[in-house]
Parts: sequence; C-alpha cells; structure tokens
Amino acid sequence: MSTEEKSLNFLEQIIEEDLKNGLAPNKLRFRFPPEPNGYLHVGHASAICLNFGLGIDYQAPVNLRFDDTNPAKEEQEYVDAIKKDIEWLGYQWANECYASDYFQQLYDWAVEFIKKGKAYVDSQTSEEMAKQKGTPTQVGTNSPYRDRSVAENLDLFERMKNGEFEEGTHILRAKIDMTSPNMLMRDPIMYRILKKHHHRTGNDWCIYPMYDWAHGESDYLEQISHSFCTLEFLPHRELYDWFLDQVYDETKVRPKQREFARRNLSHTVVSKRKLLQLVEEKHVTGWDDPRMSTISGMRRRGYPPMAIRNFAKTIGIAKRDNLIDVSLLEFCVREELNKTAPRVMAVLNPVKLVITNYPDGQEEWLDAENNPEEEVMTYRKVPFSKELYIEREDFQEEANKKFFRLTLGTEVRLKNAYIIKGERVIKDENGNITEIHCTYDTDSRSGSGTEASQRKVKGTIHWVSIQHAIPAEVRVYDRLFTHESPDGNKEIDFKEFINPNSLEVITGYVEPSLQSAKNLDQFQFQRLGYFCVDKDSTSEKLVFNKTVGLRDTWAKVESKE
Repeated sequence: MSTEEKSLNFLEQIIEEDLKNGLAPNKLRFRFPPEPNGYLHVGHASAICLNFGLGIDYQAPVNLRFDDTNPAKEEQEYVDAIKKDIEWLGYQWANECYASDYFQQLYDWAVEFIKKGKAYVDSQTSEEMAKQKGTPTQVGTNSPYRDRSVAENLDLFERMKNGEFEEGTHILRAKIDMTSPNMLMRDPIMYRILKKHHHRTGNDWCIYPMYDWAHGESDYLEQISHSFCTLEFLPHRELYDWFLDQVYDETKVRPKQREFARRNLSHTVVSKRKLLQLVEEKHVTGWDDPRMSTISGMRRRGYPPMAIRNFAKTIGIAKRDNLIDVSLLEFCVREELNKTAPRVMAVLNPVKLVITNYPDGQEEWLDAENNPEEEVMTYRKVPFSKELYIEREDFQEEANKKFFRLTLGTEVRLKNAYIIKGERVIKDENGNITEIHCTYDTDSRSGSGTEASQRKVKGTIHWVSIQHAIPAEVRVYDRLFTHESPDGNKEIDFKEFINPNSLEVITGYVEPSLQSAKNLDQFQFQRLGYFCVDKDSTSEKLVFNKTVGLRDTWAKVESKE
C-alpha cells in the first residue's frame, strides 16, 4: 500500500507496523463477520467498506463469515439478504464461511479445555450465576460446580451435546478468574443448550458456542490477520486473546483484534432489535422500507452504492463514537446522482396551463438533454402541445420582484420549449385557480437559433403535456424520526420520536419516456429532486420513490428551530 498518496488511519498504521515487524504481506487476511439475525444497516455498510476496502488496498483476501451461533434468531433469509447487500455495494469476498463450519472443531477444543482443567460444566440457574459473578466493584465468587472432576465434566458435556438435558439446566464455562476486574473474564460461558433447528446444521447440535468462544477461534481457523471490531468489543479483547492462547500454534498467523468507533447516523436507529420492532409493529412496510437505515432500504430508496462507499470514506475511521449528520450521507447521494441520473420532467402538484395561441390538435416532439454532466451529450424527445401541466408553485397571480416564475403579464421559458406570457386565470367557486391561460412566442423555441429563441427571460419552468402525460404514484419520504438521536435517551421510548409525516403519497404526472422505466432506475425530476422506480411499479401503474431533494432543506428547518 502506498503511504504517500494519503495519510493512514490508525488501523492502517497497525497493519503497516505489523508488516514492518515481519508479517508477510501474503499473510494479510481480513473478514466481515455479520450475524444473520436481521438485515444489514448503514453502520454495517461502514464496516463492510472498511474491511473490503483494506482488502483492495492491500490486495489481500477478505472472508465473509456468518456468525451463525444462535439458531433461535437466525434465518436463511438474512444470509441471502446480507450477501445481496455486499455484492450490491460492489465487493466480492474470497471465501464464504460460517461459524457453523467449525462446530466440530470448537467442540473438540472445548473437550481439551475440560481435560486440561480449563473448563467446567456449571449447573446453576441464571439467577444464581448472576449473583456469584459479582459487580464491576465487587469480585465474583466461585461456582459450587467449579471443581467438578474432569471425568464428570466430560460426561456432562457429552450428554449436553447429545440432547439429554433441557435448555437452561447446564452450561460450559471457561475456568479463568472470578476476581478479574474485567467481568468478561469471570469464567465466561462457552456453550449453552439450545434445542433449536439451525439453518445449516439442522438438528445435529443441541449445544451452541457463545460468540466470544466462536469468534476468535474462527478467525484463527481462517488465518485472519486482523480482526477489526467496533468499540463495544474492546473489553472482549482480553478474552479473545485468552482463548487464542489455549490453541495457538506458533507456526500459524495469530489474529489480532483491534477496535474502531461506531459512526452513528442522525435521525436513525441502527439497533437490529429496534429495526425489527419497527418492522413487526408495522411502523414501516418491511426491512427494505425506504425510510429504514438498512442497506436494502437505502437501495430501494435509490441511493447509489458508490454514494454509500464515498460516505464511508468521507467519515473515515476514528477511536471515539460520534454522531454523523444524515445530511452528509444525503450530500454524497446527491453528488453521485448528479453525475449519473438522467434529467426528466415530472409535475407533482399540477395546475393546467393552456397556450391560447397554440394550434388546436398540434403536437411537437422537442429535443431535451438527458444529463448535462455527460461527456458526450445525449438527447431524448419530449412531446409538446396546447395544454400542459406545470407546478402550482410556479405560478403566482400577484408576485413580488423576487419571484422569477410565471405571473400575469410576465414571461418565462418552458424548459426545452418556448417563451410564454401569463395572460389570465380561471378559478372555481372557491377561488382556486383551475387554469392558467397564456400565449407563446412562436419563434422562441429552444435551440432553434432564432433571435427570439436567444431572448433572455428570468425564469425557466418545467412542464408535461397533458395529452401525453403518464400518471404516477410518487412516495415522498422524510426523516423517519424527528429527533437527531431517537434512541439517545433511555428514559424515552425511541418510537415516541417517529415522524408521523415521514411518508406522503401523491399522484404526479411524468413525461412518456418514463413508461418503460424499470425497478431501481434513477432520475432527476428537474427542479424537484432525485427519484427512483420502486419495486411496486408495474407497466399499468408507475411508482416512484423520492430519493433526496436537490438541496438540503433540513438545514434551513433546523436552523429556524
């Protein structure tokens, strides 16, 4: 890795130091170890980008290893979703591994622990265990079963494996130190009885390893050189190393656990338990609801994978937890879509515009550029006719000098079309404007090269031809939570901060080129924002999700508050 091109973060410095101290570059290996008990969220996206990014930078393999040690909560659905998310982000793993691949080896090692007097079967209740474990300020006391004989422990452990005991009757504990200041070292649990069907091993096992036992040994079996975890695993590092000490062979690579800070995102929650709650209680439509902080939700909303990778790169790696404003993620999304999303015309709050001097029954197909950011400009045809829809906000009957859109007696340009002048309005019995009548300058068509076409007017507005417009369901999303840190106060249920206006469903009208748009196709609705086609969309009924606005409107709202 070139250290001249960029400054190294502290994890890269650790790797560089290890290489200087003799670790062979071809021994570098990283891993991403999700538990398949839910869908991945934006926090996981940062960890994915970190580990797979290191793999790219150091040309080292990265394993995808599922921590599938708790069959009570894990499902194949989650395994499939996780793989899809990682591939969508643009990464490829070297090996697809599972902690369950190592169940037999972990069991065999546990038997060796018992034989060496380093593990024992405890038969206390969970309440009794909690009492004898002590507190952070009070040392623990030994279990009454701590000095069982090796023979009795081996017999009980095998019978646990064979399913002879009920859940909760016995556990296997490592025999370390009940007086350790680190409570995780006070004879931690290695195995518990769980008579649950496992998504890969079926009913082969009645006991399952705990995370702390399985994780480090799985790293060792896969010869992972660097095991990067979030900060909550810092107290676990001592136990990670203790377990490795018992099995380590000096001819092999010894994994090194190091920790980095979580990057929490404002106006979201990333706890899988809380995300599951939102799904089960139907506050959202599912794990991939576009308001969710899940990768699948962001994908469905229209976030490009490169925007998420750029976001992870921008926020970087730190040693202290902090809260990142979601507007930074939205900035990265906007920046990426500006380069890639075709520009189209849509009207979301329509009012009818009639060009009184345009010939009845006439239509024109005008050239419209697809994306001004393209190196080689491409164009599409959009239909123009006598009757159009424009945005209601783009007209004011009486306006001040700072209003540069359509008013009576003033001129604006219709995007890609003609200059028009407001003449009069028609209202209903309640005084609401139902039609705006205007005239057009026949020589002013955009791109025609005439003198009139080059006339400067202060405003340009978008439109769709009513005759050709396609109605579409448009889902306009807002922040799911009104508070920047909805789960930051333990006294208040995070659901108290759910935004009741996080979704507005409206009917808009789009230009006919969108008739063939497919799921996840992304567009800029000119002057309105970025939108993508939702999976609910059909040829009979188009459905679009609003991805993000053209500018950060929340900054203004929050500054007022």
